[in-house]
Amino acid sequence: MRILITGGAGFIGSHIADLLAAEGYSVLLLDAFLPQAHSSGSPPAWVAGHELIRGDVRDGELLDRVLPRVDAVCHQAAMVGHGLDPSDAPAYTANNDLGTAVLLAAMHKAGVRRLVLASSMVVYGEGRYACSNHGVVPAVPRRAEDISAGRYEVPCPHCGADLEPLRVSEDAPLDPRSTYAATKVAQEQLATAWARQTGAAVWALRYHNVYGSRMPRDTPYAGVASIFRSALARGMAPQVMEDGRQRRDFVHVSDVARANVLALTAEPPASRCEPVNVCSGQPHTVGELATELARAMGGPAPEIVGGARPGDVRHVTADPTRAAERLGYQARVSFAEGITRFATDPLREPVTTSSAAGG
Repeated sequence: MRILITGGAGFIGSHIADLLAAEGYSVLLLDAFLPQAHSSGSPPAWVAGHELIRGDVRDGELLDRVLPRVDAVCHQAAMVGHGLDPSDAPAYTANNDLGTAVLLAAMHKAGVRRLVLASSMVVYGEGRYACSNHGVVPAVPRRAEDISAGRYEVPCPHCGADLEPLRVSEDAPLDPRSTYAATKVAQEQLATAWARQTGAAVWALRYHNVYGSRMPRDTPYAGVASIFRSALARGMAPQVMEDGRQRRDFVHVSDVARANVLALTAEPPASRCEPVNVCSGQPHTVGELATELARAMGGPAPEIVGGARPGDVRHVTADPTRAAERLGYQARVSFAEGITRFATDPLREPVTTSSAAGG
């Protein structure tokens, strides 16, 4: 099987490429090497052993030449992260949604019917919650005045009591709360429509908080683990927002790569396009992440600074059941092991511009 990996020189895409090649698959990497994501504009050393095409996933003519030579596509190319503010919206939409639409159109012309799509837990907005009096209830957005006053928990929409966070499953309502999240919902919907129109198969892998080697650094588009590590590398304490007790599911990039390989080789989903949480199944707080990373790097203890960025959610942790049942996936790297490794993992060089896209 020959597999095209878009964004193949990036953080997650390059790990997928390595694992596929190690298991005997033929891989072809496509990456635009935009300077916002790759500071030097040159391929990093870790892709030297792979066949690589420099190009944009929005280039339909390029895809028309490439796709007839592949059997499946692993679509990782995207503009990622929290970003700066709503002025990022055109760039997010162009890279993520237009890019996906162009790719799907080219796949249809080439007769390629198997796609693994990199989605994200951000499509859920807040996670799943229950009230002791009213059972499972929808999570309303938190008020700025509550956050300013240090009231961080999500209140019950009926009685105002603090809700208990639960693990979110794939059938939860979608509730995007950032531009990035909205584009991820749109990517899933585009892929679903394409699959139903063509009879193709799509696994939409909803990544939770991925960390590990080759993460981008020193950029507002990086994950929180990279932001904390960059601070510690400068001898500074990690700055933890809210009270540090917000829960996430931190999953190591090697596990995410393996989930992609399993999805590429799994039986097609009966629904044509099926979302699957890719997670560790072991929730931890953001404060725990900062504390363990500071300990592993011998740096200063984290500082709790309060506040929250617009669109931040309180808790979102994942139910791993579907991934185990449908893909045979279960995370192998524990939180303690992963953070210890991450303390010395190589990261991408810092970017030098105000926006980031691509791998």
